[in-house]
Amino acid sequence: MRVRFSFDAELWVWDARRDDSWVFVTLPADASAEIRERTAGVRRGFGSVRVHVAVGASTWRTSVFPDSASGCYVLPLKRAVRAKEGLDAGDVATVRVELLT
Repeated sequence: MRVRFSFDAELWVWDARRDDSWVFVTLPADASAEIRERTAGVRRGFGSVRVHVAVGASTWRTSVFPDSASGCYVLPLKRAVRAKEGLDAGDVATVRVELLT
């Protein structure tokens, strides 16, 4: 069974790396809880989980990472995707995430 989530989220810049323009969206709490439950016992670097992502017409494979501050997973949005989709920090994007197992 495929695990998929679709949500709208605001793009934000990671404060610790502001000069590098690392831009993320935060996954909803319910999606994060389900991902955590389904990947319990699976160990990857930094607690990452592999996903397939779609934003607008752009699709790619990447990882989501646990964020201790929010308790949710966060998804980095590549500069090329942001440029293609006309998105920047502060914008809201519709994001589709599929868990890869």
